[in-house]
Amino acid sequence: MIRERISDNVYWFQSEVYAQVSAGAVIGTDWAIVIDTLPVQEETLEIREFIEEHLKVPVRFVINTIYHADHTWGNCLFPGAAIIAHTVGRKLVKEKNIPALENAQRQGEDYLKTKIILPQITLESGAINLKVGKKSLKIYTTPGNSPDGISVFVREDRILFAGDAFLPLPVFIEGDIDQLMQTIESFKDLGLENIVQGHGDVILRGEIEGAIDSNLKYLEELKKVVATAIKRKDPQKKLEEATVESCGKSRVLLGGLVEDLHRANLNHLYEMELERSRQGSKN
Repeated sequence: MIRERISDNVYWFQSEVYAQVSAGAVIGTDWAIVIDTLPVQEETLEIREFIEEHLKVPVRFVINTIYHADHTWGNCLFPGAAIIAHTVGRKLVKEKNIPALENAQRQGEDYLKTKIILPQITLESGAINLKVGKKSLKIYTTPGNSPDGISVFVREDRILFAGDAFLPLPVFIEGDIDQLMQTIESFKDLGLENIVQGHGDVILRGEIEGAIDSNLKYLEELKKVVATAIKRKDPQKKLEEATVESCGKSRVLLGGLVEDLHRANLNHLYEMELERSRQGSKN
């Protein structure tokens, strides 16, 4: 696990095992909050050990920015902490993560000690404001990547833990491209010093404007590709020609995982736009 202090009492952690998953922590005088967990138990336990044994404060809350297993399966390693998530996220954890964990436990021993912990505190809209020591946190909904996306804004430090709402390659296969673009655009108004992505490295102040514009341009390019493909007799050829690079991103991001994510984005958007076109022709 990689650990870095990005501001006074604000920490970032990154998995060295799977997909550069990020987590965070904000440390108060008497207790701390953790933002997401890491996919491997040993790495999440390192986070707990650092906070509780080195910094000498208990973890009172764990915030899940999305329901995905790589962000939530470590909840059980913080006994006594209350879990905060989106209302939809709680539903998806129950519907998807419980059977997924049962399947993983049948296949090997890695997750035999893992238990699914459902969020006890949820929000569907608006924000939850939380004071952690001298830090003021705004926990609020950031849809587009998924219907349950939430982010955590540390006001004093202008740090945004964006979860999967901001990634090296934007992804919307469970969400909506237009919502995601609105969410990413809204980050411009926060005067940010750092963006902590759901996966990937921390984005620094001088890089933020470029990173936001790069993600928005990528999504705009996907919309153009799909709009053209729908008009073609052979739409799949147009989709296949649209590589990650031709849409403005590098294929080496996230350890090479972006190629599959890019293809999933294109196919999802094509199916959505094709359905809209069919509905429009019926009306």
